[in-house]
Amino acid sequence: MLDVNKIRGDFPIYHSDRLFVYLDSASTTQKPQVVIDAVSGYYSAYAANIHRALYEIGDRATDAYEQVRIKVKQFLNVPETHSVIFTKSTTESLNLVAYAWGLKNLCQHDAVLVSEMEHHSNLVPWQLIAEKMGASLKFIPLSDNGTLNISHIDALISSNTKLVSIGHQSNVFGTVNPVKEIIAAAKNVGAVTVLDGAQAVPHMTVDITDLDCDFYAFSGHKMVGPTGVGVLIGRTELLEAMDPFMGGGEMINTVTMEKSTWNDVPWKFEAGTPNIAQVIGLGAAIDYLQSVGMNAIHDQEQSLLNYGLDVLSQVKGLTLYGNADDRGAVIPFNVDNVHTHDLAKFLDTDGICIRAGHHCAQPIMDHLGISATARASFYLYNDKNDIDLLAESIEKTARIFN
Repeated sequence: MLDVNKIRGDFPIYHSDRLFVYLDSASTTQKPQVVIDAVSGYYSAYAANIHRALYEIGDRATDAYEQVRIKVKQFLNVPETHSVIFTKSTTESLNLVAYAWGLKNLCQHDAVLVSEMEHHSNLVPWQLIAEKMGASLKFIPLSDNGTLNISHIDALISSNTKLVSIGHQSNVFGTVNPVKEIIAAAKNVGAVTVLDGAQAVPHMTVDITDLDCDFYAFSGHKMVGPTGVGVLIGRTELLEAMDPFMGGGEMINTVTMEKSTWNDVPWKFEAGTPNIAQVIGLGAAIDYLQSVGMNAIHDQEQSLLNYGLDVLSQVKGLTLYGNADDRGAVIPFNVDNVHTHDLAKFLDTDGICIRAGHHCAQPIMDHLGISATARASFYLYNDKNDIDLLAESIEKTARIFN
């Protein structure tokens, strides 16, 4: 088990004497001092634009920015450094694929396959593109236990399926989807594959080469990094064939009044001044997670998940959702006669932070026949005492409302 007290010492938000139980890491994570220092260090010591400045701090900023591309490659075993594109979020990464690939490759009678489990970021862009291009949108059905029903996957993926886009791990249930099986079925018909890895990369060892997907997206802020930075990893030959997502500086090779030509991948997709400080902060976050150890983080979370399920299942009037065999440390639940928003506000008075709402996954709520759930999600700075305090506060709140 991790030394949680030592880890909390790395995070300034835990330095206060007040009780602070943060159980919303599936939404965003707290930041260690080394990440904060990396961001502020850029702004205070070598703030300059990258790739174009012909002076020392510009070179330093460029080197720091491009080194993070190498760190991502090594962290996730990406085949090529130039396959790593920096965006502002997972959402932007998925939209980049939807527009830059979809507008050029989808047409009438084509089909895009997603699942009923998707975060809105991996559903709405495909709705927009499918409607625009006259393509159809199909869905892998959700089972009541919070898993995908892939028993008929070969029937869902047909010769007219051009793209399959699936969440690696659910932000609602924590379910780790059988993505390798889905990718294999997609490859049998020549379909392009996309994985939303926002909930996976922070919590498990991810090997892009082993997954063999065509695109993979994730965010920095869910892995102790800054907000405002995301990553899209793409198969180089697909990226080279795609048109730019945005036009502007840096993404060009030559420009005349009549036409332009494009820069090489990945810079073709990084128009304008990027979020330099945030990318540098992402590099520090990767270093930090590797220093702790991804396997150690995963083991800690699995211990917390099992303990949390056991403790919360004993709370009177509490309903748990999802029961996948392979799942991350995310627990959605409701409490009888207590609205999720009320529950979250009452827990906050005890210094406990949880998520309440539809979690940007309204189709899941529709499937469950509810409007919202409360959600507790754990990370490397949580321990079993946090779960005990959560259960105690839930029981106290339930007594008030009942």
